[in-house]
Amino acid sequence: MVIKPKIRGFICTNAHPVGCAENVKRQISYVKQQPPIENAPKNVLVIGCSTGYGLASRITAAFGGQAHTLGVCFEKEPTEKKTATAGWYNTAAFHQEAESEGLKFHSINGDAFSDEIKQESIDYIKNNMGKIDLVVYSLASPKRKDPESGELYSSVLKPIGKQYTTKTYNTDKDQVHEVTLDPATDDDIANTVKVMGGEDWERWIKALHDADLLANDCQTTAYTYIGKKLTWPIYGHATIGRAKEDLDRASSALDDTYKDVNLKAYVSSLKALVTQASSAIPVMPLYISLIYGVMKEEGTHEGCIEQIYRLFTEGLYAETPELDDAGRLHMDGYETNDKTQAKVEALWDKVTQENFHDLADYEGYHNDFLKLFGFGFDNVDYDADVNPKVNW
Repeated sequence: MVIKPKIRGFICTNAHPVGCAENVKRQISYVKQQPPIENAPKNVLVIGCSTGYGLASRITAAFGGQAHTLGVCFEKEPTEKKTATAGWYNTAAFHQEAESEGLKFHSINGDAFSDEIKQESIDYIKNNMGKIDLVVYSLASPKRKDPESGELYSSVLKPIGKQYTTKTYNTDKDQVHEVTLDPATDDDIANTVKVMGGEDWERWIKALHDADLLANDCQTTAYTYIGKKLTWPIYGHATIGRAKEDLDRASSALDDTYKDVNLKAYVSSLKALVTQASSAIPVMPLYISLIYGVMKEEGTHEGCIEQIYRLFTEGLYAETPELDDAGRLHMDGYETNDKTQAKVEALWDKVTQENFHDLADYEGYHNDFLKLFGFGFDNVDYDADVNPKVNW
């Protein structure tokens, strides 16, 4: 079939297998052009491995450190009439590239929140890997089924304490407008923490430890976005922020609980990028469009792979990683420094419907959005007839 992007709201409902493979190849090429990672982990589990920062983590570990990687994801397979999700095609491309270089890998497709997928992962690790040196927790899901109670929890994107009105950008209508968000209820907050907080991260580490699969000096990290003044009302000081605070709690608890293997658990704060998750958050399309333009002008813009390569080399596997007061690793300094933020705040105050395309890098935002789904690559023929049925 000939596959063109089908965009509905903030998501694209299809994906291009050749374009997704190109996306993966470019990230691999970047890592291979960098110096090898010193003291790189050899057995790596990536929970949420198929897109965004999770995919970049798997690529960095494999092609920057020759690691044996186990990836867990939840993706839809293709049919003869419908494409797979982008994450399916990304994973298939990763497999092909890793196999061509003789790297060891395995992927498990299923609900990472479930005990069944945890057990399937443990069985694979026991039989094929030995002990795990690094666990990357990079799940982004709007819902989570509690494996103990069976209850399904849903997260929400709401401010806390009071109604919040701000600017946003509607990508469907190409429109800058105001949006008003009602405050979260106590149940909203609790449910969002249940989905996006640290509980499942802790369950994964406990399951691996109980199975004696954590190597001595094992490290684990969960990814977060903290941001600054413009994004705090919907991010840091909102339901998502409470969930991120719970990641900090979990990080500290993991350090205390697993001293027998000298586990080091970090929350890693990364920069704002176009991802399937960030596209759904009010404020973020406008903010990201503005920050892209400023950071490109400053020469500091990075994508997922550049961020994660630096996380490995300057954070996780640096001799003396720099931590903030809460013990977090930060790769977001190019974005959150006062000078850069002042420029973005000035643009934020000025931006209107009329001048949006002059002040913002919407072209960069939109191109990155398309590339998430395998579209927009200049060396891919999107008029060609392609087979959507790609197997792992």
